[in-house]
Amino acid sequence: MSDSKLGAKVFLPEEILQEFRSNIRGEITRPGDLRHETLRRVFNAMIDRRPAVIVHCAGVSDVIQAVNFAREHGLLLSVRGGGHSVAGHAVCDGGLMLDLSGMKGIRVDLQRQIAIAQSGLTLGEFDWETHAFGLATPLGIVSVTGIAGLTLGGGLGWLNGKYGLTCDNLLSGDVVTSDGRLLTASESENDDLFWAIRGGSGNFGVVTSFTYRLHPCDVVLGGPIIYPLASASDVLSLFHEVVNACPDELSTAALLTSGPDGQLVVAVVTCWCGPIEAGKEVLRPLRSFGQPLQDAVQPMPYRSLQRMFDGAFPPNRQHYWKAGFLKDLSAETIDVMLRFAAERPSPATAIGLQQMHGAAARVHRAATAFPHRENQYDLLILSQWEDPTDTARNIEWTKSFFETMRPFLDRGVYVNDLGQEGEERVKAAYGGNYDRLAKIKAKYDPDNLFRVNQNIVPAKE
Repeated sequence: MSDSKLGAKVFLPEEILQEFRSNIRGEITRPGDLRHETLRRVFNAMIDRRPAVIVHCAGVSDVIQAVNFAREHGLLLSVRGGGHSVAGHAVCDGGLMLDLSGMKGIRVDLQRQIAIAQSGLTLGEFDWETHAFGLATPLGIVSVTGIAGLTLGGGLGWLNGKYGLTCDNLLSGDVVTSDGRLLTASESENDDLFWAIRGGSGNFGVVTSFTYRLHPCDVVLGGPIIYPLASASDVLSLFHEVVNACPDELSTAALLTSGPDGQLVVAVVTCWCGPIEAGKEVLRPLRSFGQPLQDAVQPMPYRSLQRMFDGAFPPNRQHYWKAGFLKDLSAETIDVMLRFAAERPSPATAIGLQQMHGAAARVHRAATAFPHRENQYDLLILSQWEDPTDTARNIEWTKSFFETMRPFLDRGVYVNDLGQEGEERVKAAYGGNYDRLAKIKAKYDPDNLFRVNQNIVPAKE
């Protein structure tokens, strides 16, 4: 086995692997096994890494055994929840891949208004259970995303204005640390670890279970309003004006994307989680502007809105993303976005502006590890394409677009949007909380076993 980050090769005799296999309840695969090729594949088809061992965990005991095995034998360790990270951190080369995707237990406690959920769940699976009771916790916007990576990075989604980020609604987590201990992280137990896992990504251990606060959320007023490209500049200006003054109940996104006929359009997607008639009044300026090509805003189950973008991210596509926080949607900024949108090399590529405001923005930047608490947009350059031979020109376009946008962007970036980027960008994702995170990292993972991620280097004494 090769540890590409240590620059050394690790060889394990077959008898050691057999002993390890005897201690695992779930499935273990190695290169050449029938399922190994399937399990190593992740959302981003650009990622082509080959672990020496994949442990498909059946429970917490398997996680503990695998973490101890990787540590004791000096193996590179990656952790997969949903496998949706564009950076591909779920899978490593030559080491041990810890696959949690089979751990899908969830229990809704109606009396306490909480959900206890295992780390292999996707957003859609979680929503399916909670929606049966007319409840939800804020998650993301694509239902095939794993709850684990989303939560650990912060969690920006359709309910952020009313109820905050996913991490703001986390009450506790069960964490397997680098020394193989299972700890509860909450406000009353290991509170430093609890602070760190709410935005510090996967740096501090393997979270096997999350306990979330639930909120009433059944039917929302949601869906897209699609406008022709000719009115895009005016639409985006109006969008900025409306959302800057909107109540917490409304969360939105604006997109430059391909319409049903393949032509570039501008779309505003809405989620109103309040009284329907009041939402119609708030959205009236957007819905009455110009001549939309389509207005599909309607009352719908929240879980249906959560699945609305799934078709835009089919499997087996190549992905290269860039992102940053944007506060002001000025005319100059809009001009740059429209110019690059018109030149995109792939019709599957989209440019998104996801609104963050309200409850998510009012949390103090030091209250959780997620530091970017502002009324702002998460600008997403979502480059995707089918043919690997088109990779160079898609990456070149994305980089050029991002560099042109840099003067308009804040230094910070949402950690869940990062690809494989340098140390400066990783530190920008953790912002002013980085030093505190590094100290907590040194306490719980001093040897940086959990480093296949947007890594925080353990602080030195």
